[in-house]
Amino acid sequence: MSASVSRARLGGEVRATATLALPLVLGHVSTGLIGFVDNVIAGHHGTQTLASVTVGTALLWLPMMVPIGTLISLTASVSQLDGAQRRDEIGPLFRQALWLSLGLGALMFAFLSAVPYALAAFGIAPDIIPGARDFLHGIRWGVPALTLFFCMRYLSEGMHWTLPTMLLGFGGLLLLAPLGYVLTFGRFGLPEMGAGGLGVASAIMMWAQALAFAAYLWNAKRFAPLRLFAHFEWPRLAPIRQLLRTGLPIGITVLMEGSLFIVTALLIARLGAVPAAAHQIAINVAALCFMIPMGVAEATTVRVGRAVGRADPQGMRRAAYAGYVIVLLTQGLSAIGLLLGHDAVVALYTRDAAVAALAGTLLLYAAAFQFPDGIQVLSAGALRGLKDTRVPMWLAAFSYWGLGMPLGAGLGLGLGWGPQGMWLGLILGLTAAAVLMGLRFRHSSRRALPVA
Repeated sequence: MSASVSRARLGGEVRATATLALPLVLGHVSTGLIGFVDNVIAGHHGTQTLASVTVGTALLWLPMMVPIGTLISLTASVSQLDGAQRRDEIGPLFRQALWLSLGLGALMFAFLSAVPYALAAFGIAPDIIPGARDFLHGIRWGVPALTLFFCMRYLSEGMHWTLPTMLLGFGGLLLLAPLGYVLTFGRFGLPEMGAGGLGVASAIMMWAQALAFAAYLWNAKRFAPLRLFAHFEWPRLAPIRQLLRTGLPIGITVLMEGSLFIVTALLIARLGAVPAAAHQIAINVAALCFMIPMGVAEATTVRVGRAVGRADPQGMRRAAYAGYVIVLLTQGLSAIGLLLGHDAVVALYTRDAAVAALAGTLLLYAAAFQFPDGIQVLSAGALRGLKDTRVPMWLAAFSYWGLGMPLGAGLGLGLGWGPQGMWLGLILGLTAAAVLMGLRFRHSSRRALPVA
């Protein structure tokens, strides 16, 4: 009887996590489609515009991983307070998180204002620099809104409500596509702005999303008891410091993983146009597959955090196990799809036979790291629910930059194995992270409740 009850509870947890995760997965898809829309509009405007937007996008999103990762600490804090029935503390914490998000947005604004003047020192081609500068100077005005949006998003997700993430994500796309086209090409009497027009359109979209989310939180009945905007509060050091103590290691961890893939792309680009193009195709497909476990990991953060808040050790472990079950199933499907359909997938991207052959081979490597990639991100999400972020940061640094990158560079460049060698390094780094993060959760889950 107890075994059947346990299976039933796990099944219920799987359903709850999947329901919570689905809007998050679709929200990540909408975020990925923003880059797709930008690239399509820029590509139709001209090759130089596309190159400028590509450079500008990389210089925006790589450092942006730090504030986005830092603010995700709000999800675990809110879910634990909600689980502990201490909802009266959520409003004051949220107001301090808003100050933190504004500060992080101001730092990003300053960075995006200054970095265009260093593009020449980065070795960027002179004909690309003006467009990249215009794009960055346009989009920088939306960065404070973006950090505010993520702050409100993480509050809502911590309260078990993920639908706004999906709806506002796709709503932003519906605004960006026509607005970006009009400003880029100069329609309806407006000047043709090129890459700068896409930057301005993106900034307008970010403010529209943030204002819409604020209006929703202000008026939604489900958030009324939290009194989120009950009164004005000046910044207070103690709660902001606590959010940074938990969140900054998350931001650094996300940055290390993201920079691993970016540096890998830069190293492969040294090998020529064919390896670079093949790698870009394969990594784009892998990134689309990754959106599913990433959404499940964020849902697992909420479920684990709520169980910790209500002092439920079995519920905490059951929430993590449910996440692992979903990730193993979805990653298994992704791996099978890549193994059986890699040639068909590549055919959607290119007709170049050399690029297609190499990209198809790299997708087989991508199939091999579906399981470790899913397990490491799920374990990291479960650890965030415990507010265990510092040790995972060091584990990620060791896995990605102590093992994965040295091996990949040594095999790919040193021994001449090419892109395949670099991808073997990625597989090793992700596998090491999966093992170490899983062991860390096993250790931390045994002592989390007394600490909480």
